[in-house]
Amino acid sequence: MRRCPLWLLAVAALAFCLAELPASAQAPQTEEAPVNTTVVPRSPSAPKPTGVGQVSVTAHLTENSLPITQGLVWRVFRDKSAAGGKNPLVSTHRDANPTLRLDAGNYWINVALGRANLTRKITVSGDQVTKARFVLNAGGLRLIPVLLDGGAANAKLVTFDVESDERDEHGQRTKVVAGARAGLVLRLNAGIYSIVSKYGDANAMARADVSVEAGKLSEVTLGHAAANVSFKLVTRAGGDAIADTQWGVMNSQGEAIKDASGALPNYILAPGTYVVRAKHAGRLYTRDFAVKAGDSTLIEVVMP
Repeated sequence: MRRCPLWLLAVAALAFCLAELPASAQAPQTEEAPVNTTVVPRSPSAPKPTGVGQVSVTAHLTENSLPITQGLVWRVFRDKSAAGGKNPLVSTHRDANPTLRLDAGNYWINVALGRANLTRKITVSGDQVTKARFVLNAGGLRLIPVLLDGGAANAKLVTFDVESDERDEHGQRTKVVAGARAGLVLRLNAGIYSIVSKYGDANAMARADVSVEAGKLSEVTLGHAAANVSFKLVTRAGGDAIADTQWGVMNSQGEAIKDASGALPNYILAPGTYVVRAKHAGRLYTRDFAVKAGDSTLIEVVMP
């Protein structure tokens, strides 16, 4: 009997083992995309901008006006809103048209002229100069107080608040300026505002709605109805005022208007009916009185 070579037996054994393997082990399978599917290869992440860029900024009252040359405040904030954080302040500038040197990236730039302001988002590219033009769309407002009785108003006694025309969910206006002085020019964004003016420090109030136009100065003459009232506590009519007296004035509804102390306190009151209370040495004295616009009077409270 003729013997089979050993190498031939080894080849036959290997072929038998391969035939017994599962199909998945014999050859790698290629994964196919489902029908009607478009495969888009993943693109590499865009590189973050680098370098230092320059941004030249100017501000204008209106679209067609010349650049503002004074009174501006520029504030630069780094944009962190995408990461859910606050935008940190980077720098503040008081030049009229500064050139800002900033690292490449996104920023919020705010420019303010008085109470008028505008904020824009700026993207800075490294090694490039960008020009940014800010149009504030702003104007000026000046209050001129007068007295309705024709007398001269003392502007030093007038303060006023400026409220926006918009109201919150409770119907309240948003206060834009508080305690402004009459005669001064306020810079405001164009729009409709409500002025609440107080003559003196009691209850002589006046209100008016005004419109501020971009690039213009709006002067508002506002009339106040007021009476100048002084008080003194005396032991008899026409007597000397008693010192160390505490005073309080209430309106006809019993609401407190103002408290004071001293021998001869002075009040500026709206026309109406009032009750004055004088307290001295633990005892209380009262008197009813009424005033009308233009009055300048002295009210005596006589001790019984």
